Amino acid sequence: MYTPVLVVGGGPVGLTLSILLSRYEIEHLVVEARLEPSPHPKARGLAARSMEIFRRCGLEDDVRAAGLPADQVAFFRGRTLVDPDFVRTGPVSDGQPEHTPSPGLICSQDVLERVLTARAGERVRRGVRLVSYQQKADAVVGTLLDTRNGEETVVQADWLIGCDGVRSTVRAGANIDMAGPTGLGEFLSVRFEADLGAVVADRASASYFLPAGGFMAVDNDRHWIFQYPLTGGVDSADLDLVALIRAGVGLDDLGVEIHDAVSWRMDAQLAAAYRSDRVLLAGDAAHAIPPTGGHGLNVGIGDADNLAWKLAAVHTAAADPVLLDTYESERRPVARQVIDIATANARTEYRIDDLLLLTTDYGDPAAPLNLTGYHPSASIGARLPHAWLPDGRSTLDLVGFGPTHLSGNQLPEQLRRECGLPETTSLSVRPDGHIAARRE
Repeated sequence: MYTPVLVVGGGPVGLTLSILLSRYEIEHLVVEARLEPSPHPKARGLAARSMEIFRRCGLEDDVRAAGLPADQVAFFRGRTLVDPDFVRTGPVSDGQPEHTPSPGLICSQDVLERVLTARAGERVRRGVRLVSYQQKADAVVGTLLDTRNGEETVVQADWLIGCDGVRSTVRAGANIDMAGPTGLGEFLSVRFEADLGAVVADRASASYFLPAGGFMAVDNDRHWIFQYPLTGGVDSADLDLVALIRAGVGLDDLGVEIHDAVSWRMDAQLAAAYRSDRVLLAGDAAHAIPPTGGHGLNVGIGDADNLAWKLAAVHTAAADPVLLDTYESERRPVARQVIDIATANARTEYRIDDLLLLTTDYGDPAAPLNLTGYHPSASIGARLPHAWLPDGRSTLDLVGFGPTHLSGNQLPEQLRRECGLPETTSLSVRPDGHIAARRE
């Protein structure tokens, strides 16, 4: 069996990569050991940059319809869920000029995976896992196992992409180490149902922080996640989960239906390399980012966006394979900065920074993210700034799935003024929306 690109892992990152590869008309196969999309909400925050990527794929409306309403993207802090003296804060972007056509939202991973799976279609084979692989001079040869019938298949691929999470089989097979602290915290994540829509009607938020643990909204009505810190050697088996949830809500007689509970550990690790010849890593296989700030999934989606067009260019011989080296040199520093930001967030109060990843500038590998906020720029390496065009489209909608060339007069005057961009200047824009060249 042969496929140009074998993607291992059918979570949000692997599925996004698949959808992008399809848009570039690159044949590929995605294998995922799980038979069904994640039943657990897991990651939930989709930042503006991720939504812009989904916009380019024609998926923004579907993802937005599956998520929480925009006015619920906020943080709640109080003693209980019914605390009358609560504090509610919105995203950092509040009050700033409109810098994106696609603001972020909350869409839990279980729902998101179903939306992405529907678009990825038949390229995704569930119940199939990668057992082992070997790199050869001109290919990667792997063994796939169908967990339903025990059947093994040998597959040959030009490129193997590991999107298979923090315990990545692909990364282990490439002997790539992860470095950084582990065990920054351990938590129990409880998925449950309770009729809380009326309780949070005047305080609906994405996350509800309490003195001990807190709640994460799935739909801000009946479906919820309760997060509880496992500190001091607490054994989750000894916890009365219903009692803890009732205490956190502040209602002793609340009806609670527990669906499942999983424990997880907060790590802050980065892979030593993102590439080993024909093997590349993306998402949690390349970086374990603390969830404080909600950036981990978004960095992974950005990995897929960066990698997909480069794989397409190399596969079609439009570019030399050395282009794939820039995947690591561009994306690894972004993960490094985000890990540091998320680790710092774990020690203090923080707000949702929806625009952080819009500041990604590949022109400065030492510090690709601007921590002072987003400032529109037309410099090489920066994301093409957003502005509305007379026909109702965004400037981002001008970017195609191949190189895009824009003359200065194609961009609104206000944007040119903000970026110091004369009409006589033209821009070459990469398929991922970052500026590749300027011609004055």
